[in-house]
Amino acid sequence: MSLSIEPNPLLLASGFCFGAVIGSFLNVCIHRLPLGESVVSPGSRCPVCGHEIRWWENIPLLSYLLLRGRCSGCGTAISPRYPAVEMLSAGAAVALLREFGLVVDFFVYYLFTAMLIIVIFTDLEHRIIPDEVSLSGIVVGFCSSFLVSKIGWIDSLLGIVAGGGSLFAVAWGYYLLMGKVGMGGGDIKLLAMIGAFLGWKAVPMVIFLSAFAGSVIGGFYLLLRRDVSDRAIPYGPFLAAAAIATLFWEEELWNLYWKLLG
Repeated sequence: MSLSIEPNPLLLASGFCFGAVIGSFLNVCIHRLPLGESVVSPGSRCPVCGHEIRWWENIPLLSYLLLRGRCSGCGTAISPRYPAVEMLSAGAAVALLREFGLVVDFFVYYLFTAMLIIVIFTDLEHRIIPDEVSLSGIVVGFCSSFLVSKIGWIDSLLGIVAGGGSLFAVAWGYYLLMGKVGMGGGDIKLLAMIGAFLGWKAVPMVIFLSAFAGSVIGGFYLLLRRDVSDRAIPYGPFLAAAAIATLFWEEELWNLYWKLLG
């Protein structure tokens, strides 16, 4: 029996609220996972003064506005990353509802997108892709392939091999050529996770998009930086963003790719 429900304004509004609430939890994961802390307890506190966050200070999006972006205990500025993650999570829920409707695919790929949001910000802030996300994501992605309509379990299994194997080959080749590590193991596990959720056919597009975006954006970033002592740029956010783009527009991206090649 299908659970599909055509998206309507009430459903989309509910999806937005649902996504914003989940986004609040994603912020906890982004802050605590790189530190090796539990994401369940203790409750949310200001990292500067230890002020315990009250319920009305923890309402997604609204509390940031009510508090004017500052802790009510010590007045320290709250990172704009918090409302940004909540907005991204809410927007992802709405977009996926419009894409799939209220079916199993929605919940699977919302979980996938939420994991990618965690990856983007942990890698940007800490240069870490938590194994709790990537390794568990490989397992969840493969298991969910038995439930979704987008791919089958063979596609998922081949995606794990193609994703992890391709980046491992690149990283190993770079090490042999340059004598130093150029790509972390976190990126390899992340692409294996992406392959598990999207299948092997999506892996080349994710690699192409992430490499292209990384070259363009990374190039401008390095040109604008005054301090050139550390030129390392995390690759995880580019892989994650490319995976989200491929999730929604894989066919259109391939059509554009072949059109550009003539």
